[in-house]
Amino acid sequence: MLDSILLGLQIVLAMIGAYQLVLTFFGWYRRKNQIDHAPQKTFAVLVAAHNEEQVVGALIENLKNLDYPKELYDIFVICDNCTDNTAQIVRDMGVHACERNNPKLRGKGYAIEWMLKELWKMPREYDAVVMFDADNLVSTDYLKHMNNDLCNGSKVIQAYLDTKNPHDSWITAAYAVTYWYCNRLWQLPRTNLGLANYLGGTGMCFESNLLKEIGWGATSLVEDLEFTMRCVMRGVNPTFNYYARVYDEKPLTFKASARQRLRWMQGHFNVARRYFFPLFWKGIKEGNWAKIDTAVYALNVYNLFIGSIVTVVLWIDMTLPGVPNFSSLFQIAPGFFAIFSVLTYAQFVIALILEKAPWKSYKYLITFPLFLLSWWPITFYAFFTQNNKQWSHTEHTRVIRLEDMQSKQAS
Repeated sequence: MLDSILLGLQIVLAMIGAYQLVLTFFGWYRRKNQIDHAPQKTFAVLVAAHNEEQVVGALIENLKNLDYPKELYDIFVICDNCTDNTAQIVRDMGVHACERNNPKLRGKGYAIEWMLKELWKMPREYDAVVMFDADNLVSTDYLKHMNNDLCNGSKVIQAYLDTKNPHDSWITAAYAVTYWYCNRLWQLPRTNLGLANYLGGTGMCFESNLLKEIGWGATSLVEDLEFTMRCVMRGVNPTFNYYARVYDEKPLTFKASARQRLRWMQGHFNVARRYFFPLFWKGIKEGNWAKIDTAVYALNVYNLFIGSIVTVVLWIDMTLPGVPNFSSLFQIAPGFFAIFSVLTYAQFVIALILEKAPWKSYKYLITFPLFLLSWWPITFYAFFTQNNKQWSHTEHTRVIRLEDMQSKQAS
């Protein structure tokens, strides 16, 4: 009985893995024809900040110098439960410091929900709202691309997420490889196939009318994934803009990384539990592959959790003396699954090639498997602590400006 269950789980996981592998091939090509529009959309630029005095100034400088008419956008920094000089720095730089103090409802999702309510009370109305984290940097043409997509009919847009410190440590390099892979071989295939893209927590743009209609309502630890599910449920598919770049700062150490990823996985379990079945069945009933695909994406955290347990059980079973007790797909078709395993890891190499990553990034592929394996214990622990809703803040210790990062890329 147990053997049949394990074999069935292996088959289901292999099918999901094969589906995602096939999808990646649709990210090998990139459409270059873009429809440009004159700047016309107005934007409220929201920056979520909690004790970000170290980095918020660099982002504000960056945002004030975007290649977009200054009269068409305003910058609002959400100073959420700050105990440092974030708000004063923001005011000194001439942008709106919106201070929120609510220690009982902590986290980015609650801060955004509060800020949107404040925004709707203001005399000026904006066509769209964009959201960044305080440690981000933004390509100067970001708002131009958002303007184009909104004029072309998009209601929810995700920018290309990159890393502003990819070579600080093996951990930041692993994040960078993951981001290049996700942008090119997860997001772009869905764009090319007309499926729904997923939001990445920053660099997001929302049509104001949509936000007013459905509200924010995403207050989990992964508010981006939660809002993605809410949109797709309503038939609003987020789109992906490959050319609008947002650079995110990644934690330097494994400990800080594990804490951040634990929060992500805890939130993913929560969202998957709430949205998978409703979205999946709605997609089946409507014959809507975008809904089905998004539901499967939400389920990835369970795929990783179950897959890691099954793999460990099979490894232990094979190392024990005597005949293995459980059937393994790898033993049934070793050649096929050997090729499948190689292709799965080769995707990351292909992503680096397609994205023209710096040559020094390739050396970190040696330690990258350790980063991938570390998701197993993190996800396992997250499963048993998924009801935790405590927000963990990533500390920043230095300032990186857009010109600094661009000069490093050029060199």
